[in-house]
Amino acid sequence: NNRLKLPRLATRAFSTTTKQMKNKVPDRQNLFQGIHIKGGATDVLLYRLTMTITLRTGYSLFWILRACQPKGK
Repeated sequence: NNRLKLPRLATRAFSTTTKQMKNKVPDRQNLFQGIHIKGGATDVLLYRLTMTITLRTGYSLFWILRACQPKGK
């Protein structure tokens, strides 16, 4: 008898929670706007500096790890 009630209870729980939930995506988008939207010379400079450091570090780590691998014969 309890097995028959479980799907009905699960369906009811999901259907009620989806109706009560608010879409938070627009709020989050306003909070995390991209650099090109907020603008400012300082923001652009910091973004470019961060990307340069990140990409150069990744490139350097790639070559260091590649140099550590044994040579195949």
